[in-house]
Amino acid sequence: MSKQLVPDQGWLKTLHARAIKQPLRPRVPLWAGESVIGSVEPALLNDKALHEMLDVVEPLLQEEHPAELGWRLLGDVSTSLNQLARALYGAGLAGEWRNEQLAVHDQFDHLKGTVERAAVRPLGIATSAVHLVGQTPDGRHWVQQRSLKKSNDPGLWDTLMGGMVTAADTVEIALERETWEEAGLKISALQNLSHGGRVTTRRPSDDGKGTGYVIEDIAWYRCTVPEGVVPVNQDGEVAQFRLMAPEELLQALQRDEFTTEAALVLAEVLNLA
Repeated sequence: MSKQLVPDQGWLKTLHARAIKQPLRPRVPLWAGESVIGSVEPALLNDKALHEMLDVVEPLLQEEHPAELGWRLLGDVSTSLNQLARALYGAGLAGEWRNEQLAVHDQFDHLKGTVERAAVRPLGIATSAVHLVGQTPDGRHWVQQRSLKKSNDPGLWDTLMGGMVTAADTVEIALERETWEEAGLKISALQNLSHGGRVTTRRPSDDGKGTGYVIEDIAWYRCTVPEGVVPVNQDGEVAQFRLMAPEELLQALQRDEFTTEAALVLAEVLNLA
């Protein structure tokens, strides 16, 4: 019988408080037609450098009056959002450019368009991600250390795999692709693959010179990595992989050596939450 792990309750409370945090400053809605597709800090879309980058004939944005009502995106949602994304990036107000389109849903979860990944945090657009927890037959956990070159959480530890769900993906397709890219593992080579649960995070982001806000829902899966199968990174975004026994994993979690998302997932896996 496996030993029952007893977490520090103060750490658990801090983890959940870190995962769900109010914006640092007030935000206003970003509208597309009559749908809310995100949120922004009021001054972001009035930034002088941003407007110098908005080299388009037709206007993309309209500030509502009173200002508390937010901003309204004009024209085709995907076209206008991606023009805005390029302008935000050029003005230094976006995250790392990835050439990845993410789905944009409204407050009723209706798909409204797509946008470059770099712009989702400054625009407060909700995203989806997938994580894979891999254990050996004897119960140890495969974890990865994020590359020191990563723009977000460099050098922190993560689950075996964690990645975004793009607009072209289902969660299952993203799971298969990201597992290969990050860990060099084929889903068909893994055992006992199953859906484990969902976690959410709502918190401020450094993207957009600190004007970003993360709204992300994460589906996580678990599997058994057969004895003798070793993950090997394929995309240059992982510094190393390591096996951790449950007790070692808990200690590393409580030292805040893992990303917030991974800590939320692993707390559920270890029955800590």
